[in-house]
Amino acid sequence: MATTLHALIQDNEESLLELQQRIDYHFTDLRLLQIALIHSSFSFERLDGGNNNETQEFLGDAVLDLTVGYILFKRFPQMREGNLTRIRSALVNETGLAEMARSIKLGSYLFLGKGEEVSGGREKSSILSCAYEALVGALFLDCGYDQALRFVQRFFAPLIDRRQEELMLADAKSGLQEVLQERYNEGPRYVLEGEEGPAHAKIFFVSVRFHDRILGSGRAGSKKEAEQLAAGAALKKLAEGKHIH
Repeated sequence: MATTLHALIQDNEESLLELQQRIDYHFTDLRLLQIALIHSSFSFERLDGGNNNETQEFLGDAVLDLTVGYILFKRFPQMREGNLTRIRSALVNETGLAEMARSIKLGSYLFLGKGEEVSGGREKSSILSCAYEALVGALFLDCGYDQALRFVQRFFAPLIDRRQEELMLADAKSGLQEVLQERYNEGPRYVLEGEEGPAHAKIFFVSVRFHDRILGSGRAGSKKEAEQLAAGAALKKLAEGKHIH
């Protein structure tokens, strides 16, 4: 039986209130929150008017790019554009946003069609990440940029703190190459300084050098990982404004 957006809001008043308490924000316009929770499969099967969360998802994607970009800009003021872009991409992607959605149990509040319900749609990363974007879009529409930024900061700032080293290493070799190419029109050189351990469990020691200066070093169970760690150490020094010697 078809229903309306107004009827959905009335019938699900308690769960909408619970979700608002969970995210610590109360909507002025509950329709925006309700729409953020409606998957297109439910809209097609059950909803008069065809409202679903896809357009709010589009808006939320842009808001997340802006707010996470701003958070990273403030956190790493000396970091280069390419590295900031790579870190943002490591945070704002399907896997990362789905985890954010799971942290607030967003899946349990979604409205799905029968097929998606049966096939476990409430746990699908694709559906969860889109719903999270739609929720951010709804927040932006309801209260503007400042409140949306506070919401995103609440979830992303602790994650950036916890994963700072890992994020700094996201494709660190490409980042270091970019910096040195722009400044000197040359790239770095990676040197295998040594290895130890048995053949099945070797540890590799790698340095990254530029004009015979060691920019950073790393040790890991593979040469590629050791190179990334060495590049990451060099980038960390650059991001902190430290002199490389």
